[in-house]
Amino acid sequence: MAFALRKHDSEFDSQPIADINVTPLVDVMLVLLIVFMVAAPLMTSGIPVDLPKVQAKQLNDQKPPIVVSVDAGGGFFVDKREVPADGLLAALSDGSDNNKDRRIHVRADKTVPYGRVVEAMGAINSAGYTKVALVSEAPTGGAKSASAP
Repeated sequence: MAFALRKHDSEFDSQPIADINVTPLVDVMLVLLIVFMVAAPLMTSGIPVDLPKVQAKQLNDQKPPIVVSVDAGGGFFVDKREVPADGLLAALSDGSDNNKDRRIHVRADKTVPYGRVVEAMGAINSAGYTKVALVSEAPTGGAKSASAP
């Protein structure tokens, strides 16, 4: 801090103070920094929408997916039941009660030729099932995941 002390109140012989007090400048800059740090994420959040509130029950009637498996020999299974290649669609329609919105998970042994898996997926897709996912295993050998094409 720079200020001049006077010997007496009646003496005004002191030099003007040439130093700049930067403390208020630093205070203002810190306040502006905090304001921009708080306001910046709010500006990128998107369009504000006031969503309607409704009384609706949760969707808990989801049925488990139908699992279509292709074993190492190329045989088809629908939920652990072996089916011939031409009976795959009939087994799917029996398992899904002709509900084309049922999820279907396709599992295949990694030694099965790609064409055999595509044959199963093509048959499923041509029957009108649209929610088809391939099931794979995580690299660590842990949890399984399903990925929709």
